[in-house]
Amino acid sequence: MSLSREQLAQEIIEVGRFLHARGWSPATSSNYSARLSPSALLLTVSGKHKGQLGLDDVLACDLAGNGLEPGKKPSAETLLHTQLYSWNPQIGAVLHTHSVNATVLSRLTAEDFIEFEGYELQKAFAGISSHESRLWVPIFDNDQDIARLAAKVQPWLDAHADCVGYLIRGHGLYTWGARMSDAQRQIEAFEFLFECELKTRALLNR
Repeated sequence: MSLSREQLAQEIIEVGRFLHARGWSPATSSNYSARLSPSALLLTVSGKHKGQLGLDDVLACDLAGNGLEPGKKPSAETLLHTQLYSWNPQIGAVLHTHSVNATVLSRLTAEDFIEFEGYELQKAFAGISSHESRLWVPIFDNDQDIARLAAKVQPWLDAHADCVGYLIRGHGLYTWGARMSDAQRQIEAFEFLFECELKTRALLNR
């Protein structure tokens, strides 16, 4: 059974409180969305504190990124959300966060991807059933031109149907899931892996 607009908005509010409390969405950073229909999504409006969201702090957009509620301003990164919903019709929620771990790790990594292997928590990601797997997380250079950034992301998505998330260098993480709870689970798993990677690098460089 599909959720109502108010139920989806409440999910966005609750995940915002959770992510802010964990320090992964400080102040007005980050943006979250949920699929409202096959051709529309519900997205956080621009400039709102993510730990203090209310029912009026989301708006409906079409898959071209056009706001469907006059007087409300969509997030500057709306196209990165609509891109994902268009790419995979099974996606029901998208979360973008700005954690310290994601930001620092993306800046420390010279390559255009990070590879994780051998972690039990890799099984928290959709489609992964064993620690004996490899999880590839691409890193894209930040760009204030969101359409241009989306154009860099699309070829990776087209070539990797199993992609579960990506980093924007010096910026943050995007991940998604069939439901909001799935996307939140993957945020938590990513943050665990990012922290493990940073601590491992610090120990190896002593």
